[in-house]
Amino acid sequence: MVDVYVAVAFSKDAKGGNKAGVVLGRSELTSVQKAAIAKEMGYSETAFVLDSDKADFKLQYFTPTEEVPLCGHATIAAFSTLKLLNMLGNR
Repeated sequence: MVDVYVAVAFSKDAKGGNKAGVVLGRSELTSVQKAAIAKEMGYSETAFVLDSDKADFKLQYFTPTEEVPLCGHATIAAFSTLKLLNMLGNR
Protein backbone atom coordinates (compact mmCIF):
# COMPACT_ATOMS: atom_id res chain seq x y z
CA MET A 1 0.00 0.00 0.00
CA VAL A 2 1.21 3.49 -0.86
CA ASP A 3 0.02 6.54 1.06
CA VAL A 4 -0.89 9.38 -1.27
CA TYR A 5 -1.70 12.86 -0.05
CA VAL A 6 -3.91 15.12 -2.15
CA ALA A 7 -3.17 18.82 -2.15
CA VAL A 8 -4.78 21.64 -4.08
CA ALA A 9 -2.51 24.31 -5.51
CA PHE A 10 -3.70 27.73 -6.64
CA SER A 11 -6.89 27.62 -4.59
CA LYS A 12 -8.46 30.30 -2.49
CA ASP A 13 -10.66 29.41 0.46
CA ALA A 14 -10.66 25.75 -0.70
CA LYS A 15 -12.24 26.73 -4.02
CA GLY A 16 -10.85 26.08 -7.47
CA GLY A 17 -7.22 25.21 -7.91
CA ASN A 18 -5.39 22.20 -9.28
CA LYS A 19 -5.27 18.92 -7.39
CA ALA A 20 -2.13 16.83 -7.34
CA GLY A 21 -1.17 13.61 -5.62
CA VAL A 22 1.90 13.67 -3.36
CA VAL A 23 3.84 10.56 -2.37
CA LEU A 24 6.57 10.89 0.25
CA GLY A 25 9.58 8.62 0.29
CA ARG A 26 9.04 5.32 -1.50
CA SER A 27 12.26 5.38 -3.50
CA GLU A 28 11.79 1.67 -4.17
CA LEU A 29 8.94 2.30 -6.60
CA THR A 30 9.70 1.86 -10.29
CA SER A 31 8.69 4.35 -12.96
CA VAL A 32 5.95 1.96 -14.07
CA GLN A 33 4.58 1.78 -10.53
CA LYS A 34 4.71 5.58 -10.16
CA ALA A 35 2.78 6.05 -13.40
CA ALA A 36 0.24 3.46 -12.22
CA ILE A 37 -0.25 5.38 -8.96
CA ALA A 38 -0.69 8.61 -10.93
CA LYS A 39 -3.25 6.89 -13.13
CA GLU A 40 -5.15 5.58 -10.11
CA MET A 41 -5.20 9.07 -8.59
CA GLY A 42 -6.70 10.48 -11.77
CA TYR A 43 -5.01 13.91 -11.59
CA SER A 44 -2.86 15.38 -14.33
CA GLU A 45 0.28 14.88 -12.19
CA THR A 46 1.43 13.19 -9.02
CA ALA A 47 4.63 14.33 -7.30
CA PHE A 48 7.02 11.86 -5.69
CA VAL A 49 9.22 13.45 -3.02
CA LEU A 50 12.42 11.48 -2.51
CA ASP A 51 15.69 11.86 -0.63
CA SER A 52 18.53 13.45 -2.57
CA ASP A 53 22.31 13.38 -2.34
CA LYS A 54 22.52 16.80 -4.01
CA ALA A 55 19.64 18.80 -2.50
CA ASP A 56 17.12 18.72 0.32
CA PHE A 57 14.67 16.74 -1.83
CA LYS A 58 14.38 15.15 -5.22
CA LEU A 59 11.01 15.57 -6.92
CA GLN A 60 9.71 13.41 -9.73
CA TYR A 61 6.46 14.08 -11.55
CA PHE A 62 4.30 11.45 -13.19
CA THR A 63 1.24 11.70 -15.36
CA PRO A 64 -0.92 8.60 -15.73
CA THR A 65 1.30 7.55 -18.66
CA GLU A 66 4.82 8.92 -18.17
CA GLU A 67 7.33 10.93 -16.17
CA VAL A 68 7.47 14.65 -16.97
CA PRO A 69 10.38 16.97 -16.18
CA LEU A 70 8.51 19.61 -14.18
CA CYS A 71 5.07 20.50 -12.87
CA GLY A 72 4.35 23.78 -11.13
CA HIS A 73 1.16 22.90 -9.29
CA ALA A 74 2.52 19.52 -8.17
CA THR A 75 5.62 21.28 -6.79
CA ILE A 76 3.42 23.63 -4.78
CA ALA A 77 1.31 20.68 -3.65
CA ALA A 78 4.41 18.75 -2.57
CA PHE A 79 5.90 21.57 -0.52
CA SER A 80 2.52 22.48 0.99
CA THR A 81 2.22 18.88 2.14
CA LEU A 82 5.76 18.87 3.55
CA LYS A 83 5.06 22.10 5.44
CA LEU A 84 1.76 20.83 6.79
CA LEU A 85 3.52 17.69 8.08
CA ASN A 86 6.36 19.77 9.61
CA MET A 87 8.90 18.06 7.38
CA LEU A 88 10.70 21.16 6.15
CA GLY A 89 12.56 21.81 9.38
CA ASN A 90 15.42 24.25 9.03
CA ARG A 91 16.00 23.53 5.37
